[in-house]
Amino acid sequence: MDAYALQRSWDRVTKHGEQVPLYFYSHLFVSHPEVRSMFPLSMSNQRDKLVSALGRIVSHADQIENDAAFLQHLGRDHRKYAVVADHYNAVGASLCATLKHFLGSEWDEELAAHWTAAYQVIARMMVEAAETSSESSPDWWDADVVSVERRTMDLTLLTVRPRRAFGFLPGQSVSMEIPQRRRLWRYFSPANAPRRDGSIDLHVQQIDGGQVSPTAVRSLKVGDVVKLGAPVGERLTRRAEDSKDLLMVAGGTGLAPLLAVLEQIDHEWQRSRTAPRVHLLHGVRMPWHLYDRPRLRELAQKRPWFDYTEVVSDDASYPGTRGKVGTVAARQTLDGRTAMVCGGPQMVAHTLEQLASRGMHPEHIKYEHFYYAAADDHTAERALNRQETTSDEHQRPPGLSALPVTRVDPRRDLPAPDAWHRRG
Repeated sequence: MDAYALQRSWDRVTKHGEQVPLYFYSHLFVSHPEVRSMFPLSMSNQRDKLVSALGRIVSHADQIENDAAFLQHLGRDHRKYAVVADHYNAVGASLCATLKHFLGSEWDEELAAHWTAAYQVIARMMVEAAETSSESSPDWWDADVVSVERRTMDLTLLTVRPRRAFGFLPGQSVSMEIPQRRRLWRYFSPANAPRRDGSIDLHVQQIDGGQVSPTAVRSLKVGDVVKLGAPVGERLTRRAEDSKDLLMVAGGTGLAPLLAVLEQIDHEWQRSRTAPRVHLLHGVRMPWHLYDRPRLRELAQKRPWFDYTEVVSDDASYPGTRGKVGTVAARQTLDGRTAMVCGGPQMVAHTLEQLASRGMHPEHIKYEHFYYAAADDHTAERALNRQETTSDEHQRPPGLSALPVTRVDPRRDLPAPDAWHRRG
């Protein structure tokens, strides 16, 4: 494979913008109409995801060792769509047809051979991972909705119970399909550690204009049956009995996976009366978005190892800590701690930049990101390395440079020193 030829040709194709995915899907659905039912009825949000990710990965096949884990996950995850090996042939043929269409005379026998070889490597890895996982787990898990609690105007606490054993680690995420929106899978993080009854709490926030979240918040009811994909992600997980002190930084519903880790630690403390020191900072725009405040305040009162700080950014009348949660987090004691950061891509990027600017080493900062997030997989690394770039604008979270600066009272945006120092 000629890595340079692959990357150069893909860069030329992407200059055609939306015409690329339009041609790709038109070719795929005309030549293989049987795959159309595997995609959502509305393709407005799906249109460029598959072909963009596919082109990026295949054109960088020479760096496959960096993407191996992701590709294996992708192969396992696609089992929930009933994808089989023959479907990879259909996608590969449509990808090559798209390249030929936009490259014109540049698409010669040699370049076609490079793309074919690269795609074959990618597809083989995904198929093998899918086949291996099929021996030990189902394509998806049916789960009954057992509780629906509207916590705020736009957030629902959903409790589901899988009908088959469903193992996951605190801090992982799962994809979910609701019956009202078939073939539209969305990722959520369990907000609890594994329970004996198998039930899982999910925090679902309504996103304006979203295809799934408004329906999930408004229409899901007890008795509905949802589908769950296999759990993914290890960046926010923690080894059992790990004694490393933690600084948890959550934005909005990014609180959910950190609650699961917090519950894991609390279970250990109840058994052994030992636990690492944990300081959780929850950042929200308005105080009524602090949807788990009573529970966390009570836990902070009852557990000597736990502290909780609420951070509000957009309400000037709020009497507590104000400002961006990443800025507040960076003013805490960082030595000897591991940071766990979870929230929207802009919040995560800002927090990583703030922690790095205070000298926190990258290996001590844990955060989750996915390839389909608004910020790509390089955004957070740049923040950690404190490197600026003037290259492709799509590499930074959309609108990050245009965000308004919140005026903060410097006497209010810094909480008192960590409570465990006060406790001696």
